[in-house]
Amino acid sequence: MLENNTRTSLESLGEFGLITHLTKNIQLHHSNTLKGVGDDAAVVKHGDNCSVITTDLLLEGIHFDLSFFPLKHLGYKAIVVNLSDVYAMNAIPKQVTVSLGISSKFSLEAIEELYAGMLAACEKYQVDLVGGDTTASKQGLVISVTAIGEAKETDLVYRNGAKEFDLVCVSGDLGGAYTGFQLLEREKRVFASNPEVQPDLDGYDYILERQLKPEARKDIVELLKQLDVKPTSMIDISDGLASELFHLASQSNVGITLFEEKIPIDPMTYNTAREMELDPTLTALSGGEDYELLFTIKQADYEKLKNNPDITIIGHVTDAKEGLHMISKSGNKHALKAQGWKAF
Repeated sequence: MLENNTRTSLESLGEFGLITHLTKNIQLHHSNTLKGVGDDAAVVKHGDNCSVITTDLLLEGIHFDLSFFPLKHLGYKAIVVNLSDVYAMNAIPKQVTVSLGISSKFSLEAIEELYAGMLAACEKYQVDLVGGDTTASKQGLVISVTAIGEAKETDLVYRNGAKEFDLVCVSGDLGGAYTGFQLLEREKRVFASNPEVQPDLDGYDYILERQLKPEARKDIVELLKQLDVKPTSMIDISDGLASELFHLASQSNVGITLFEEKIPIDPMTYNTAREMELDPTLTALSGGEDYELLFTIKQADYEKLKNNPDITIIGHVTDAKEGLHMISKSGNKHALKAQGWKAF
C-alpha cells in the first residue's frame, strides 16, 4: 500500500518519475517472471521459450489529433508502436489484443476504418489479433494495445547490458516523425485561421509518413541475426534519442559519448526543420516517435556492421562517471539533456 498524505503534482515527477515511484515497491512472486517493469517489455519464461509482453495506451487529444490523423493510419500506428517494443527486446511479435473506448461521435464506419488499419499492420507483420474489449467513452477515442512476442531466453536483449567501450548504433534516420508532426500542426493553424486555404503538404511525403504511418524495424532484428550480431543492449526510440540514451545508460550503469555529426537525419527532415526554424539536431534528440532501434554492440562486431547503409554508429559507451555528453559538429563537448515528450 502506498501511503502518502501530502499532495504532489504529477507534473513535478514526469512520466518516468511517476512510473519509478509507483513501481518501486513491486515484488515479483514467480521465478518464471524474468523481467518486470523497467524495459521495453516484460518477459515470462515458459520452458525453453519466453513470452515478451508490452502494452501501450493512446488517448485522443493527447497522443493523436483526429483533425489530421486518418483513422486507418491511426489503427496501423497503434499496432506498430507496440510491435516496436517487442523487436527492441530482440523478440518476434506473435499476437496482439486491442481494447477501445469509443465516444458517441464515432460511427460504425469510422471504427471499421480504424480496425482496417490495425488488420493491415497485423497482416504485414504476421501477427494475430486475438482479443480485447470495447466500452463507451466520454473522453473521445481511447486505444489500448497489448503485444505478445516470443524469443529464446538466450536471444533476449535488455536495456542493461551495455559495457564500457561498446559502440552505440541506431537504425534508419531520426527526427522525421517530429518534423512531420510540426508540419501538420502548422497547416492546421493556417486552416483554422482561414478555412479557404487548403493544407500545403505536397512534397513532404516522407516526413508525413514517419508521423502518420511509422514502421517497426523487424528487418533490423532479422539482419542482426543474419550477421550473427547480438546487441549488448537495445531500446526503441519512442521518446527521442537523448531520452533513450539516458535509459540505456541508467539501466546499464554506464556513460555515453554521442557525436552530433554522426546522427542520421534525412535531407527532407533537415530542410523542413530549417524551414520551420527548428534545430534539426534537436528534433532528432528530443522529437520522438521515430520507432527506430537504438542499440550497443561489442567492438568485435564492428566489421560486420560498418558498411550497412541502414545502421549508423553514433557514439560509444564510457565509464558511468563520465556521464552523457555530445560532441558537437564544431568539436565542443556538451552535457546531453533528455527533454523528450512530457506526459503531464
